[in-house]
Amino acid sequence: MQSTISLIISSLIKQNLSDLLTYPRCVKFPNLTRLSTRFPTSKHSLPLGNGIDITSKLGNLKDRISKKKGTMNIEQKLAELNLQLPPAPPLGGIYYPVLIVDKMLYVSGQGPVQMDGSLIKGKLGQDLSIEEGQAAARQVGLTMLSTIKSQIGDLGKIKRLVKTLGMVNSVLDFHDQPKVINGFSKLMVDLWGEEMGKGARSAVGMILPGNIAVEIEAIFQIH
Repeated sequence: MQSTISLIISSLIKQNLSDLLTYPRCVKFPNLTRLSTRFPTSKHSLPLGNGIDITSKLGNLKDRISKKKGTMNIEQKLAELNLQLPPAPPLGGIYYPVLIVDKMLYVSGQGPVQMDGSLIKGKLGQDLSIEEGQAAARQVGLTMLSTIKSQIGDLGKIKRLVKTLGMVNSVLDFHDQPKVINGFSKLMVDLWGEEMGKGARSAVGMILPGNIAVEIEAIFQIH
């Protein structure tokens, strides 16, 4: 029995991810009643002999494959979009730039750092147009990814965007903060897709330190 199960697991591990997702719903084992399950998306595990849990093993395999593909995809997509990550900014106070609690990654407020290390500055509605504000918000996204990479070493660990707080340096009669933060949000969708790159969001007007155009903090879920 043990050898039969080991052969089945070994065979499944050799298949690619698409094969795993379409694996037959019904699996027959010698001397066992007919068992029906779905690999690896079943909500119920399937323990078989000596505590072996095939569903769990396939789920773990799927996570490892997804993480590996995620790393490759993000780096590839950045290159395809002709985007470069600016240098990660130095700390500006007493805080962690990135903090992981359980499966959640919290990123402190990031500014629009350019490739030469300078910051995009100015007020929306006075110094900058909406389009320039969107470009600044997009640059904040790249700065954030640079900070994350410098702290955890691997952008492939990010599973999805959960929450965005966008702060726009704007005059009192400027009311298009959400349009400005769309620059950041579009970057996340470009990199992680409609489902995983889109999260909950707030966009507000602020007076920002150093007169930077945009500051954004975010929460991600990691694998």
